Amino acid sequence: MSRASRWLAALAAVALLLLAAAAAVAWLNVRGEAPLADAAPGIPVTPQRLERGAYLARAGNCAACHTDRGGPPFAGGKGIATPFGTVYAGNLTPDPATGIGNWSAAEFWRAMHHGRSKDGRLLYPAFPYTEFTRVTREDSDALYAFLQSQPAVQRPNRPHDLRFPYNQQAALAVWRALFFSPAKFEPDPAQSAEWNRGAYLARGLAHCQACHAPRNAFGATDSRMELSGGLIPMQNWYAPSLASPAEAGVQDWPVEDIVQLLKTGNSPRGAAMGPMAEVVFGSTQHLAEADLRAMATFLRQLPRHEAPAVGTARATTEVLELGERLYRNSCAQCHGPRGEGAGAAYSALAGNRTVTMDSHANLVRVILSGGFPPTTGGQPRPFGMPPFGQTLNDAEVAALASYVRGAWGNAAPAVSPLDVQKLR
Repeated sequence: MSRASRWLAALAAVALLLLAAAAAVAWLNVRGEAPLADAAPGIPVTPQRLERGAYLARAGNCAACHTDRGGPPFAGGKGIATPFGTVYAGNLTPDPATGIGNWSAAEFWRAMHHGRSKDGRLLYPAFPYTEFTRVTREDSDALYAFLQSQPAVQRPNRPHDLRFPYNQQAALAVWRALFFSPAKFEPDPAQSAEWNRGAYLARGLAHCQACHAPRNAFGATDSRMELSGGLIPMQNWYAPSLASPAEAGVQDWPVEDIVQLLKTGNSPRGAAMGPMAEVVFGSTQHLAEADLRAMATFLRQLPRHEAPAVGTARATTEVLELGERLYRNSCAQCHGPRGEGAGAAYSALAGNRTVTMDSHANLVRVILSGGFPPTTGGQPRPFGMPPFGQTLNDAEVAALASYVRGAWGNAAPAVSPLDVQKLR
């Protein structure tokens, strides 16, 4: 065989491999999709279905992303920052031109279950269809009916601002082929009905995994260790592991304390701050007691993932002395001279998992930006912590954090000024 023939054979082989890969990606992006059965918009609407849909919208915290600050409810336009650029939430009101007014229930279900828009475009997973895919068709229809009952708002969807190649549908198709597979919730017959209800909510509409899981370089969550914690992209808040007792695992909590935390944002064992405070404010405080208990039951039975042992790099004596002075002058009045706290009003810092867990991100963020539990029906006037980011420099914040992480029996690694600078 001549050299030219060998080159042609090699090129043909490469072309065949590329065609096979493209065919595989195409198939993986349509697997499980059935032809749309009901092309006409609308489904039978009853008061019960509307009430159910409104409840599910709160369970999914839909308004948090699909309502821009100061804008009409569910009219979209809110920017969601990602490492790849900004994704803008869509208009979910029933406006036929700019919203979902001319969508059918089947097309809405396809978006929830398969991550595909009415016109066939693939949706970006900032809309967490990776979790919503487990929502039942019945619940999808109720949510659709509720959204169709909202006031129509004419507000064109803003184009996403993503860098190349992330702004290409072909790149998204490859991502989905690698990291997304349509699924449905399968009850575990070995578990109680209450556990299964909690699992359905936590793994589906509540999309807990979207925050409480590590992400790879391509932005996909790692499902091998469920709810094992991860840094929330672009927010610099750490969503702690719900499976590790050293972070936010609640396996040893009474159900009542978990329910209280989800309902009010506060409990004898901890308070919700940062992104979790927003979840409590917009979602979990509105859920029925039975559903909160179901979620608590599911969370209590998560398999324990013990956090790996980490070194306890201590700060210098000079740094710890500075941290102690700062604590005495700025913190001890509320949190106590020995970090003992003051009941539910001011959290104890001695033994506090936010203070002692390996990731120092949340402690530093609270020192910099303050800590504000959500306003809820059960906690209408919560006590907040003022921010110190404007009065303390990076070295001072690091010294204060290092002191708190190493005082009163705490034994967590020190924090450096560079750590603070990265989170500021």
